[in-house]
Amino acid sequence: MSGYTRRAALATAAGLAAGAVAPAWAAVPARGWPVAPGDMSLGNPRAPVHVVEYLSLTCPHCAHFHETIFPAFRAKYIDTGRVYFTLRELLTAPAQIAAAGFLMARCNGGARYFTVIDQVFRSQSRWQGGKIKPIFVEIAKANGMTEAQFEACITDEKAGTALEGRIRYAVETDKVTGTPTFFVNGVRLDSGHVPDLTELDAAIAGALKPKGGR
Repeated sequence: MSGYTRRAALATAAGLAAGAVAPAWAAVPARGWPVAPGDMSLGNPRAPVHVVEYLSLTCPHCAHFHETIFPAFRAKYIDTGRVYFTLRELLTAPAQIAAAGFLMARCNGGARYFTVIDQVFRSQSRWQGGKIKPIFVEIAKANGMTEAQFEACITDEKAGTALEGRIRYAVETDKVTGTPTFFVNGVRLDSGHVPDLTELDAAIAGALKPKGGR
């Protein structure tokens, strides 16, 4: 599991910025699932199960989950309307890189948020010698931005303040200390490792079980 230093994360978030606020479709789900600042979600908001994942874009375990496990999870649960899935952001070292990636994903109102997240994860293997900015610019251009728009996006003060708020919520409200961390209907899963599809199946089945039932 990747850890982080709260003070460093907040300081980085305050110093960086970009993008825009979460799009309108990230509003309060119809079923009444708890909403955190800036939630980005996929699937049916009326689904009986709400899965929340806290991730960082510099977390290799998160990248592994999204490259090898998430596609099957999405096909089985999100695309079929059985799970409402929400991503929440956390910063792990190097925090400034994670922050820049999240801010880039929220450019243009976050219209391509999940696509950018996926592309940043897939680029991790190319992060050598500290030459990460050209890779991020490449991702930005692939998603309809110019380099100037990318620069403006990750240096926008309002977006930086919003990112700081999301990190504070993770730390102070959900008490998250590392990534990835998953919640299923508000119940935290064992955060010591990346869950496979079998573990997620069991957690979702448990969430669907009537309270007090066998």
